[in-house]
Amino acid sequence: MGVWTDDELTRIGEARELYVSTLRADGSLRDAIPIWQVRMGEDIYIRSARGPDNGWFRHAVRSGLGRISSGGVEKDVTFEPTAEQSAEITAAYHAKYDRYGPGPVGAVTGDDVLETTLRVRPRA
Repeated sequence: MGVWTDDELTRIGEARELYVSTLRADGSLRDAIPIWQVRMGEDIYIRSARGPDNGWFRHAVRSGLGRISSGGVEKDVTFEPTAEQSAEITAAYHAKYDRYGPGPVGAVTGDDVLETTLRVRPRA
């Protein structure tokens, strides 16, 4: 497993959106879609705003591999489902995105999406 540099963490963490592409079985990438992300310490987290049935999320869990682009950083990554620090991740989403209103931020902080939390890590 790779590690983020401090600069990458800062740039991704401060960016408004992250573009995520998941890997197909043949090794090609699906089209990138924009989502919201948060940084906590040395990690980047993402959630599926439409819950576990969202296509990109299902593909990310199935393959565990993809690519992200955010804040001028582009990296091949792994996606790791996690239930750790759920309350802290939710608080980080609120701190970063509450200015967009309760509807949009609620889409990534509601109880129905907590199970979709993925830790994003660079591939070695």
